[in-house]
Amino acid sequence: MTSLVEYYGPTHDPEFLYPAFNRSQFEAAVRKLPRGHYAPATDRLVVAIQTWLVRAGSRRILIDTGCGNGKVRTTPRMNRMNSLWPEWFAATGETFDSITDVVMTHFHADHVGWNTRADGDKWAPSFPNAVYHFPKKDFEWFDAAHKDGRMSDGGSFADSVQPIVDAGLAEFITDQEEIAGCLKVAQAPGHTPGQLNFWLESEGQQGVFSADIFHSTVQIYCPEWNTAFCIEQDNALATRKAFLKRAAETGALVMPCHFAPPHCGYIREASGGYSFEPAAPGYFAMAG
Repeated sequence: MTSLVEYYGPTHDPEFLYPAFNRSQFEAAVRKLPRGHYAPATDRLVVAIQTWLVRAGSRRILIDTGCGNGKVRTTPRMNRMNSLWPEWFAATGETFDSITDVVMTHFHADHVGWNTRADGDKWAPSFPNAVYHFPKKDFEWFDAAHKDGRMSDGGSFADSVQPIVDAGLAEFITDQEEIAGCLKVAQAPGHTPGQLNFWLESEGQQGVFSADIFHSTVQIYCPEWNTAFCIEQDNALATRKAFLKRAAETGALVMPCHFAPPHCGYIREASGGYSFEPAAPGYFAMAG
């Protein structure tokens, strides 16, 4: 598994990101965060946008596809991006033609962007030989939300999702238990109505692509904090609670979309709750 980071930086005001924000609770949590996950000088959480590449036998699988380049978005840092994601992708040794599966956890704009690339005056599938696995419930919700104006993210559904359907490359995840030959499907509603997680196992070890159950490690210490972007607040809380329990019990490597370096780690039971153990050395000191 390889993390392909599109960007990361001190971008999110915690008081904006978490409507239930409490400063004293936050300061207690910050002392437990890995180094580099919070920038105290600017009071910003360090947040990443990343894609996960999985090599499993002959399968070459991407989990989510970031923001993409050159796309009009309402969030300034995502608008008409020109990142080095293609160069990082090429450095893995894979090509746009070698990817066999593209898996969506949900349909927010920062997860679908590299589904397509500019081809003249239109957007064409980036991975022409891949099956794109789309959560059907999420697809239906976002399709309706873009048509009736509930979503105004600059047109990500039109430029990064609909072209895949039009090209006949989409397969919808409904009640399947496994996709792409190795990924176990788990419902994770709340952040979006049809968000999914994907679990995998290799040589007795487990890992999970946890999508946006968390935007920052601070939510492991403050699990009752949803983000401002969570569509179904009650479901988001219930999903996070259940996920924390399962991740701690299984010892799975947790691979979210938005954690700062090293971008993944383990959830451990701790007194009165849970803690986060980074998956690489050098990140265990307090933030600062």
